[in-house]
Amino acid sequence: MTPALSLTLLAYAIFITSTAAHAQLTDEVPFITTPDNVTLEMLNSAGVKRGDHVIDLGSGDGRIVITAAKRFEATGLGVEIDPRLVEASNTSARNAGVAAKVEFRVQDLFKTDLSAATVITMYLLPEFNLQLRPAILALKPGTRIVSHDWDMGDWLPDRTTVLPVPDKVVGRDKSSKVHLWTVPARVEGLWCASGLLRGASLRLSQKYQAFEGTLAWRDRTRPLAGLISGTELRTPAGSSGELVLQAVDNVLRITSARGNLALAQGQTFTRTAGASCS
Repeated sequence: MTPALSLTLLAYAIFITSTAAHAQLTDEVPFITTPDNVTLEMLNSAGVKRGDHVIDLGSGDGRIVITAAKRFEATGLGVEIDPRLVEASNTSARNAGVAAKVEFRVQDLFKTDLSAATVITMYLLPEFNLQLRPAILALKPGTRIVSHDWDMGDWLPDRTTVLPVPDKVVGRDKSSKVHLWTVPARVEGLWCASGLLRGASLRLSQKYQAFEGTLAWRDRTRPLAGLISGTELRTPAGSSGELVLQAVDNVLRITSARGNLALAQGQTFTRTAGASCS
């Protein structure tokens, strides 16, 4: 990032949006468009498809939302602080034939209801990503989050793709990073088993999409550790075999079990507020 741009960011609190890096100025709103290859990678990375609803935070000229609708058959909402860019986005949507599938609003992105999103895209400064992070983590598990260049602090992305951008005007590197996260189910706590495993307990701790814990049954305990992708918890295959659980509300169901726990497949655990499962 050049010293001049850094000074502008500091002085005017520039939002770098998904299609524009623009300042909160009254008379002039400069922006930098996201290259088409980065736009496509953001949507491909999230696996956007028909039935998805894409919310673009800081939508600039609207190209991400419009591309999501035209090429991937999704619906979308673009949130943008500059009325002129919103007007231009609506014109582009009409010209692209997707005006019935997308909406653009002049709105503060921090006041936007994100609950309808299945995919959120953004190109914001790191401090804004961190301010949004609690609201994003509270979304429905499985919601996909894609950020151009900027990360989420210690919430590490599930995947990062680096793309060449020879004409990039922001920063020294002539490349862009596309980061993908999937909102994980919230599974921390004590879970008690029923059925064949009645009396067993599963105590879990969680940091973002990583979990660890202990499965206790009768006089045996087994440590668990793995990753959460949306509502699926998966431990790596080891000496005791892979274990896969599905989280639905306050129930964890073992959908795949191998090795010593093969007979536990199909069994369920229910979240409890108590101190034990006895």
